[in-house]
Amino acid sequence: MPPVVYVPTTDESDPAQRRVVMHQVEDGRTALYTYSAPDRLDDFYLAGHPWVLMDVATLQKVHDQTPYDLLFVDVSPALGEGDVEGDGDREQVAP
Repeated sequence: MPPVVYVPTTDESDPAQRRVVMHQVEDGRTALYTYSAPDRLDDFYLAGHPWVLMDVATLQKVHDQTPYDLLFVDVSPALGEGDVEGDGDREQVAP
């Protein structure tokens, strides 16, 4: 696990109001997709998508507030344009 990761968020204009975006995978578990660098988020998630930088302690706080079952690093959730807030996706707590 990298010391910090870039985590996709909602796109409110005020960064303090943004929420971490989690996804429900096919088997019903909740997944948090994270990325080791902004270019990897652009390549594997969606180019230009808003993000927040988190360390392991902050990831744990998010998990404590809104548990997730899976944590992925540098993995594509196979999103297309408009999929981020579609069915099966959950916007969660701010970090």
